[in-house]
Amino acid sequence: MQLTVITPTYNERENLIKLGEALFALPLPDLKLIVVDDNSPDGTGEAADNLVERYPGRVVVLHRKGKLGFGSAYIQGFQRALADGAEIVGQMDADFSHPPEKILEMLLALEKYDIVVGSRYIFGGGLDQDWPIWRKGLSHFANNYARVILQLPIRDVTGGFRLWRRNALESIPIDRIRSNGYSFLVELAYVAHRLGFTIGEVPIYFAERHWGDSKMSFRIQAEAAFRVWQLLWEYRDLEKI
Repeated sequence: MQLTVITPTYNERENLIKLGEALFALPLPDLKLIVVDDNSPDGTGEAADNLVERYPGRVVVLHRKGKLGFGSAYIQGFQRALADGAEIVGQMDADFSHPPEKILEMLLALEKYDIVVGSRYIFGGGLDQDWPIWRKGLSHFANNYARVILQLPIRDVTGGFRLWRRNALESIPIDRIRSNGYSFLVELAYVAHRLGFTIGEVPIYFAERHWGDSKMSFRIQAEAAFRVWQLLWEYRDLEKI
């Protein structure tokens, strides 16, 4: 089945070429990559174009005119992947926080579920061992905060490493998705659950990025915390398919 992985990028030049090499080294001849770049000043867009040349027919680059946001990048990537006939659509970061080799295990799990999450919070998963205690505590709190309020049946609701079956992704009412920060991930998981799609989890070790700077900020975290309560109201009418 054709798998298309989407990765949004902003200043990920040092990571992107290595990610492309890692993905295309997997024994998945039908794997394709969509890079959605927000006009990165470090030359990420040019690095993505180099991948197009190295892997003809397997890489698409969507060059955007500015820093338009995480959620909108994924929406544009979803639309392109579905239009190009993807049967499975993946989400992952470009910074190697998400181990590419885990895609193989996630694909096996997708035989039983509509969506599979690379999970930091189930047995066998974990956060970077070098993170300070306060950072690990904040990550656990933010995840549990959203999971409990929205009553989601998975342990990792804020993780961005996911595989979707085509029918599940096509059923998401993209025109209603308003989040554009990392709360976008919570909103997608909540909507999928409300629609009755099954979500499985595969354990991953979430490592600190190898190169570049983290995009997470206090503003993004505060937005996500507030957005959780809005979701309860906005999707009160959503029923299972």
